[in-house]
Amino acid sequence: MATRHSIDELKDLGTGRPVTSDVAHLYHQAFAKYGTRALWNWRELPEPTITQALVIADALRIEGNIDARRLAVKIEEACRAAF
Repeated sequence: MATRHSIDELKDLGTGRPVTSDVAHLYHQAFAKYGTRALWNWRELPEPTITQALVIADALRIEGNIDARRLAVKIEEACRAAF
């Protein structure tokens, strides 16, 4: 049975690791849709790492509406699939 890492463990594992094209698409989609509302205090990076994508997913959960939270889940799932 595979170990399911916590978000904090995934952030540690993803440090310096570039995202896949799927994660990059979701990451940039988050800024396009929720940048001024939920991600106002974050800067969009052209080539984020997995850790940075997960931080944005956390921000969507905290600052965003239900649709932003759904996108956060998609980002997290895509990051998990990248491992």
